[in-house]
Amino acid sequence: MQNEHEKVLNFVLTLFKAMQKDNLGYVYRGRFTQDITDNILALTENKLEKEEQSAKIKKRVYSILVECLQNITRHQDDAKVDSPDSNGLFVIQKHDEKYFITTGNLVMNDNIDYIKNLIETINGLEKEDLKDYYKMVLEDGSLSSKGGAGLGLIDMARKSGNKLLYQFRPIDDKSSFFYLHTIPSLEGLDLKSGNKAESLNNIIDIHNTLNKKNILLVSNGPFNQESLMILLGSLEGQMTGTISHKKKVFFVVVEMLQNIVKHGFNADSNCLGMPGIFIISEHEGHYTITTGNYVNAYKYESLKNKIENVNNLSKEKLDEYFNKCLFDFEIDSSKKAGLGIIDLRIKSGNPIAYSFNKVSNEAYFFSLHTTINKE
Repeated sequence: MQNEHEKVLNFVLTLFKAMQKDNLGYVYRGRFTQDITDNILALTENKLEKEEQSAKIKKRVYSILVECLQNITRHQDDAKVDSPDSNGLFVIQKHDEKYFITTGNLVMNDNIDYIKNLIETINGLEKEDLKDYYKMVLEDGSLSSKGGAGLGLIDMARKSGNKLLYQFRPIDDKSSFFYLHTIPSLEGLDLKSGNKAESLNNIIDIHNTLNKKNILLVSNGPFNQESLMILLGSLEGQMTGTISHKKKVFFVVVEMLQNIVKHGFNADSNCLGMPGIFIISEHEGHYTITTGNYVNAYKYESLKNKIENVNNLSKEKLDEYFNKCLFDFEIDSSKKAGLGIIDLRIKSGNPIAYSFNKVSNEAYFFSLHTTINKE
C-alpha cells in the first residue's frame, strides 16, 4: 500500500510542476450545476481582482467565462454515455499576460461536422462580419431546444477578439470529447497559433491523467482565506454519500487547505497567498485528498516527526493524545503534533501519507495525502 501512496505523492509534485509551467490556476472536472458554476465564477472573479490591472480585460474574461460555462451546462446531457469522459471540463490559466479559457464536453460523433463547420465559418470572419453573422443567426430563428444555433460560439469569438481553437478526441464509435480553447485579449497582442495549440495539447494531456485517476478538481493556488472559502463552496455540490460521510470529507479538506494557508512557505513577497496545489478524487465513494506546498526547511525534521508520531498511534491512543495536547504544554515539541494533524488522522480514519522533496536550501515541497473510506 505504501508503494501506491508513493506514486500519488510523486504525482502531486509532477502535476504541480506541470501546472506551474503552464500557469494553470484551476481545473474542474465533473458535472456542472448552477451552484458549481457560480462558485467557479466567484473564484475566477476573486483571482482577477487581485491579479489583473486592466478593467477591460477583466470584463472580457468574465463575460467569455459566463458564456463558456453556460455552453457546458447547456450541452452536458446531449451525449448519453456512461464513462469518465461524460464529465465536463473547465480550465483557466494565465500565460505571458494572456488568459486561456478551456472547456470540454462529450459530443455525439454525428454532430462533429456541424460543430467543425460552424467554428471554421466563425474563424473565417473578420470583426464586422462576425457582428453581421451574429445578427443573421439571431434573426434566422433556427434555435434549438438547448439555446442558440451557435450564438454562444459566435459571441465567444466576438468578445475574445481571437480565433477559436478546438480539438476532438475520439472516445468510441459514437462519441468524442470536444475541447474549446478561447483566448480573451486586448488589441495588439501577437497570438501565434502554434503557442495556442501547444497550450491546448498540454491541457488535453492533463485531462487524460485526471480521467485515469478520477480526479474531480485541481486548484493551483495561490491560497488565502478568501480563495479557500470560495473553493470550499465549489466542492459542496460534488460530494456524494451519507451526510456524515460528506461532513467528514469536508472537514478533512478544510484542515488540509488550512495547513497550506497557515503553514506554507512563500519566497515571493508579491504573491497574494501561498503557492500550492489541492487535489480531490473519488472512486466508488472513497475520497482521496492530496495537497502539496512549500515549507520552510527548518520545519522539515519537526514536521516529519510529528506525522510519524501520529501515524504510529492506535485509535484509542490518538484520542487520548489529542486530549492531552489540548491541555499539556510540556510535551517534547519535536514529538508534539499540532492539533490539526492529530484531528486529520482521527477524522480520516487512515494513516497520513507524506513526502518531502528538497527544492532549495531554504524550502522543501511537502506533499500530504489521505483517504476517507466509504461508510
